[in-house]
Amino acid sequence: MKTTLVFGTSLKPSRYSNLAVNRLLDHNIKTEAFGLREGKIRETQIKTNLNDFQNIHTITLYIGAARQPEYIDKILQIGPKRVIFNPGTENPEFYATLQKEGIEAVEACTLVLLATGQY
Repeated sequence: MKTTLVFGTSLKPSRYSNLAVNRLLDHNIKTEAFGLREGKIRETQIKTNLNDFQNIHTITLYIGAARQPEYIDKILQIGPKRVIFNPGTENPEFYATLQKEGIEAVEACTLVLLATGQY
């Protein structure tokens, strides 16, 4: 089963990253979560150490371009097949870096992709 990592997960139920975790779980997609604070969304533990993630197919980003540079090397080490840049996270320079590594960069909304069956 393909695993998705929600990158920038918030414990606040009104945040899109939190909604994404819930919708991914609703669609029976194996879901991992990375955030600044540990906690739990349903059965998914929010982890604060990126070394805890392996065999990730998709990373869906919920951190803005200004904060992305500190995580680029770790994201490349995780080695996903695809990175989804949700609205507000767009970063053409990061797209180019990913594409050079053979990682698909997608500018889309995870919630819309799930709602329309395109995930």
